[in-house]
Amino acid sequence: MAPTLLPPGETETRGDRHILRFAVPLPHPGERVWLALTTPGGLGDWLAESRGLQPRLGGEVALRWLTPPDRTAAPGPAESGTVTAWELKRIAEYTVGPHGRMRFQLEPGERPGTTVLRFTNEFRGTEEQRLDRLACWHDHFLHLAAHLDGHRTDWADWSTKRWQGLRDDYEARDFDAS
Repeated sequence: MAPTLLPPGETETRGDRHILRFAVPLPHPGERVWLALTTPGGLGDWLAESRGLQPRLGGEVALRWLTPPDRTAAPGPAESGTVTAWELKRIAEYTVGPHGRMRFQLEPGERPGTTVLRFTNEFRGTEEQRLDRLACWHDHFLHLAAHLDGHRTDWADWSTKRWQGLRDDYEARDFDAS
């Protein structure tokens, strides 16, 4: 599988409130990306097991992250939240437990049949958690690109190696998080 080029995420920090932003270019049509973001089969292959996602404003969402919370143990329990924005085939936003607000917004790419996923994650946490989240989301978006290319994620084989490399890269980057 060829590596996917993904621009690094950007952050804005005010006190303990962090806003992470990614612009993920995908060589796939928006309809296909939408299914990966909003269906149990799509989500489970790159992000989390969907234990319910009511596709409407105010709907319930429950996600069980498939990467171990402490990077060594089994995956954690499902976490519940609320759909805070929903625009069919364009915007899915929800707030889930300590993960905060997660917004997935699709836009047409520069070329026909391509899509840009604009992602925002807003949460409260430490500087260490900010760096962890940047690496986690970057890693998940690489899994999303692989999923869209037809490659399934085997969560049982997930390791911290790529995540740690991404984390180290974000820590070494010279940007102002405030």
